[in-house]
This record gives sequence, C-alpha cells and structure tokens, in this order.
Amino acid sequence: MQEVKQLFLYLMMFFFLTALAPAPKTNHVKWMSLAEAEINLKKEKRSVLIDLYTDWCGWCKVMDQKTYSNENVAEYLQNKFYAVRMNAETKEKILWNEKSYNYNKAYRANEFAVFITKGRLEFPTTIIIPADGSEPQAIAGYLEKKDFELIAKYFGEDGYNKIPFEDYQKAFKPAW
Repeated sequence: MQEVKQLFLYLMMFFFLTALAPAPKTNHVKWMSLAEAEINLKKEKRSVLIDLYTDWCGWCKVMDQKTYSNENVAEYLQNKFYAVRMNAETKEKILWNEKSYNYNKAYRANEFAVFITKGRLEFPTTIIIPADGSEPQAIAGYLEKKDFELIAKYFGEDGYNKIPFEDYQKAFKPAW
C-alpha cells in the first residue's frame, strides 16, 4: 500500500511540475495569428489549423515538444494550412469573419475558443477550419505524430470532402 501511495505522489509531482514548466521554444512551425490567417485566406483558400492551448496545460507543452517540433509535421503545416497558435484564455478581443469575440468569465476562456470547440474546452485541442468554410472540427487531446498525420492529411488532401473519415482511416498509410 505504501508503494502505491508513493507512486501516486511521484505522478502528481510530475504532472504539477510539467504544468509549471515554461513552454518550449520551437522554431519549426511558423505560427501566425488568427488575423494573419484571415488576411491570407483572402489571397489563397486553405484550411486553418489552430493549436488551442493554455499556459498551464502540461500536455499542450508535450504536444509542442513532440508533435509540432517534428520536421514532417512542420513542413506539412506550412504547405497545406494556415497554422495558428491561440491561447484559449486570452482576454484580448478576437475578430473572425467580421464578428467580435471577447473573454467570457463564465467559461474562463475567450468566446472564440468556446465557439470553435462548441463549448467543450479541453486542452490541447486541434481545430481545423476547412478551406471550404464549413464548420470547425475540434479534435481534443494530445496527438502523437502518427495520429496528427492522419488528421492533417485527411483535411490537407481534401479527403473530408470525398470520403468518410472511417474509410479514409482504414486505407491510410502513414509516411512520417
């Protein structure tokens, strides 16, 4: 019983320290703001991928270190998406599609984060706003490189307009 308590204590310390660790600096993905993505959309239609995170989220930092820092992931994002990194808890006003979103005290998050996740605020969440302007797709939770590749290519290769995800997933051959 003592060993179980000790293991639990170590795990709690690990998660606490992970959450307090500063976000690692990555130079691989060239993140842009939501405003920059909206400007670029007027020039060239692409899907927008939003890394929705919070400063206190340990798994957000792990995803940044292990997934977004991968060269294949970064290169694919740069070629196929407008990659946006957004703190869900920002108190700054956000403008998107001529609509203004403010900080919502009840949710302790920006209304835009609430909108794109349909109120299911989990972190990290990968949001994809398809190039055709259809409804944002929220994929909650940490995504390893292999899982991220499947989702990114489903939207990046326009599979979402051609084939159900389950069929795409069955035929998918990872390359990263």
